[in-house]
Amino acid sequence: MEKRWKILPTDLMHERALHAVLKINPVLCRLLVQRGYPTFEKAKAFFRPVLSDLHDPMRMKDMDKAVQRILQALENGEKILVYGDYDVDGTTSVASMFNFLSEIHSEVMFYIPHRYKEGYGVSKTGIDYAAGEDVRLIISLDCGIKAAELIGYAASLGIDFIVCDHHLPDAVLPPAVAILNPKQPDCLYPYKELCGCGVGYKLMQALAAARGLPAESYERYLDLVVTAIAADIVPVTGENRILAFYGLKRVNEQPSVGIKALLDLSDKKVEEINMQNLIFMVAPRINAAGRMDDARKAVELFTQKDPEKAAAIARQLHADNSDRKEADSQITQQALEMLSADAKAVLRKTTVLYQEHWHKGVLGIVASRLIETYFRPTIVLTLSEGVVCGSARSVPGFNLYEAIHGCRDYLLGYGGHFAAAGLTMLPEHVAGFSEAFEQVVADNLTDEHLVPEVSIDAEINFSDIKFSFYNIIQQMRPFGPENRTPVFVARNVENTGLSKIVKEKHIRFVVRQGRHHFTGIGFGLADKFDILQRSPQIDLVFKIDENHWNNSRTLQLTVVDFAASQGAG
Repeated sequence: MEKRWKILPTDLMHERALHAVLKINPVLCRLLVQRGYPTFEKAKAFFRPVLSDLHDPMRMKDMDKAVQRILQALENGEKILVYGDYDVDGTTSVASMFNFLSEIHSEVMFYIPHRYKEGYGVSKTGIDYAAGEDVRLIISLDCGIKAAELIGYAASLGIDFIVCDHHLPDAVLPPAVAILNPKQPDCLYPYKELCGCGVGYKLMQALAAARGLPAESYERYLDLVVTAIAADIVPVTGENRILAFYGLKRVNEQPSVGIKALLDLSDKKVEEINMQNLIFMVAPRINAAGRMDDARKAVELFTQKDPEKAAAIARQLHADNSDRKEADSQITQQALEMLSADAKAVLRKTTVLYQEHWHKGVLGIVASRLIETYFRPTIVLTLSEGVVCGSARSVPGFNLYEAIHGCRDYLLGYGGHFAAAGLTMLPEHVAGFSEAFEQVVADNLTDEHLVPEVSIDAEINFSDIKFSFYNIIQQMRPFGPENRTPVFVARNVENTGLSKIVKEKHIRFVVRQGRHHFTGIGFGLADKFDILQRSPQIDLVFKIDENHWNNSRTLQLTVVDFAASQGAG
């Protein structure tokens, strides 16, 4: 698939000023300026995150009310129910808050709604359960901001709500005793991009201060916080960067029993766990519990203190994830076969596929997989209890939610955001919706939307690639949204003739620029190997990685894309 290359802009004035102070490779100064750290003070804070730089949690709107209500519950011996969503952010939020409160209060319970029986967020079933257990206070995490009607229902039963959420609020807020959400229009909290687990962390921080508890009483859950940050794809900036930095430190040095049990299951052993490892090794197993069975298992894992019992639960999650991978693989294959058999599919601007028997829990994953082959807005649908439901995924830059909103006449319900959404409809409306969605997307999609874009931070030469350069890049970790792994382009690179296709899909590069040689791997680039053979010189887009072999360390390239140099071939 052809890709567009876009070299990110920079501010040369700030770049030069920063270089004059730091006296490091100018390219590194460019990376810092691009990421919003144009001064020595900001660069220092970026490279040396400290927990003391976290904002005072009492600056968050309603934090004082939340703390007072919880203290009242503790004093009166009230039952508290910790309620959260079934994904990674929700289950880690619930587990950390449940563990924290259980240390200071004996009447604490938790509740995770069933993905298929109750759906996303606060449910009537969950509130009725709380009422039946004589709960007087529910703390919702990673959900609740849009549950005005249900929280009103809870209030009618004498149940108070404290909402800890990070999703955009509607115009009408729920009638909770406290709403902790930095995205509230009148919340003056300085950092707006916390995940649900991050908001819960701030509440624990405030409660610890109110009760005179040591920082370790909540910092011990930083491994769960960083797992949520990684899985929920929130910006790794500001407080999230600090929380992620110290969360990874805890994952590597003193992980909780539950996190360690999941890491021990991985076939791939790594020297140091990073954000990518959490995304690919830990998060899928947590998510699989809710996708394939019951997400309560994830919370039970993270609240478990016995390593053997934790290992047993982790194996259950691993089995759920294996089932998820098998369903995902089978459905993706069936979907690709449907598309290849449809002569008109190639002419469409969208993909909408429906099969009654497909597993509801993997539709979003399948939609993302299809975009890797057919780069366009994609919706995958199945039948569940007489209603068609599905997951939608977009391509970068295209507002999927608005496109679905434009087809709302065909729908029973829908929700989501710019890049991903869920929707339901009656079976007889699938064909009409499919055509309406195609029309809306075709009217608003540009040609650029249909070509993947590769964002490049800077142009460098192979002579720049030294351990001194790489080591400073490593100090920019943890990487994630808005602080991604730097991507470079090197021009007029020569193939040594030793590059070759490996495992049919990938290219092992052996290339040089002047007297500097590097090896690298380009995953999924084998279909472009002829460019390498016929072009005297290529332009290479890559990330820099470290290779360990026979007790030696070398730098290598992870090739993202390449093309014949202008004037070559």
